[in-house]
Amino acid sequence: MKILLTGATGYIGSHLLHTLVSADHTVVCCVRDTSRFNPPESIRNSIEIIQADFLDYDSLLNIPEDIDAAYYLMHSMSGSANYQDMELTCAHNFREVVSNTNSQHVIYLGGILNEDNLSDHLASRKAVEAELAKGTYNFTAIRSGIVVGSGSGSFEIIRDLVEKLPVMITPKWLKTRCQPISILDVMQFLVLSLGNPNTYNKVFDIGGPNILTYRQMLLLYAKFRKLRRWIISVPVLTPRLSSYWLYLVTATSYRLAHALVSSMKIDITCKDMELQNLLNIQPIDYNSALSVALPDLELHPLSENSSTHTQLTNVPSDWIHTPRHGCVKDIKTAKVIDDENTLRKIWAIGGDTGWYYANWLWRFRAVLDTMMGGVGLGQGRRDPNDLQINDKIDFWRVCYVSKKDKRLILFAEMKVPGEAWLEFQINGNTLTQTATFRPQGILGRMYWYALLPFHAFIFRGLINKLAK
Repeated sequence: MKILLTGATGYIGSHLLHTLVSADHTVVCCVRDTSRFNPPESIRNSIEIIQADFLDYDSLLNIPEDIDAAYYLMHSMSGSANYQDMELTCAHNFREVVSNTNSQHVIYLGGILNEDNLSDHLASRKAVEAELAKGTYNFTAIRSGIVVGSGSGSFEIIRDLVEKLPVMITPKWLKTRCQPISILDVMQFLVLSLGNPNTYNKVFDIGGPNILTYRQMLLLYAKFRKLRRWIISVPVLTPRLSSYWLYLVTATSYRLAHALVSSMKIDITCKDMELQNLLNIQPIDYNSALSVALPDLELHPLSENSSTHTQLTNVPSDWIHTPRHGCVKDIKTAKVIDDENTLRKIWAIGGDTGWYYANWLWRFRAVLDTMMGGVGLGQGRRDPNDLQINDKIDFWRVCYVSKKDKRLILFAEMKVPGEAWLEFQINGNTLTQTATFRPQGILGRMYWYALLPFHAFIFRGLINKLAK
């Protein structure tokens, strides 16, 4: 099928793009600025990119008429004070344009609504839904609970609060109930609904199997991350103060925080599980959703078993990433004189070869790890020149390896207050070396910044040796 995808640069849209391409669909990506849209090179032949601003009707004339279906995944609540008017205008223009194409089905993803008490944010979503439903195509509205996934706005707020604050003084709306759902399940609902006549011209709620308060979500996240956290709820934090609180503590914008806080005061749970039964989908629980959201490697398309890396050799290299959200990174580059020689050095790193620069510090770190009950240098490595997924290299494990793509990703098995990755990638005559660290609470952040002076010369020395 040829599918129009709006919101292709957003969190849901970027995941859905990979999922649709992997299912052999041709995807027409609508983006406001093509210069800011950088899809993986491996999917370029399966997509079309058009520049379109749904606030400007004339720019929508680029949308092809031969599309078979479309996804509407746009919202503007973090971008402007009058986002309700902007969202309605976008929906109106979309409806008029798509109604003049061959599209037989439009799917809209919104939020679960409590019909008796709607925040401005959810009222806007409902108005958009009603506007889209007026089109000449078949329409399906899917209303989702909070999406649990790395990069989701609501999930990143949860992550920031728990990771940064051992003690939280919180508003009373933390007692509000919601029904979180994994990004993995959202993808299933969106894809399996496509072109399914049983979903036409209907509205569905989707959520996970657990109904939780926001307080429970925070504490369960803390338990998953093995962090001790205390939450004290007080009645004096108004929505405005709550929004400032989220803005100051987390990475969210004030406008987005204010919109979310207004919705967080209202219970949002599924009215029924009709779509789940119709598509035979069994959503995973909150704890399993956290496992998907915090994997060893981020993969496209998503997989519940992504942390096993059993079939990564069949996945395009540019669909695989070290975690990007909730992490700190040290990225260094160097010009390579002889890429084959540099590649041989990378493939031989560790074990008897050592780490090329300040090797005594790497060994000292291994001694400290042994004293803390860690693996130390372990068994070195299986082979002095060959690497396979799950091989051990001193206190690292091979997460991903591809000689064809000149790329190696290592995952640290030493004792650290968090998770660490070390990646090497050669592109042309440039070697990129990336150290990624996902800190575990305050201690993890202190650990990373305390080591910055050592990273400055150890990692620079290492990449220079490799590049020579």
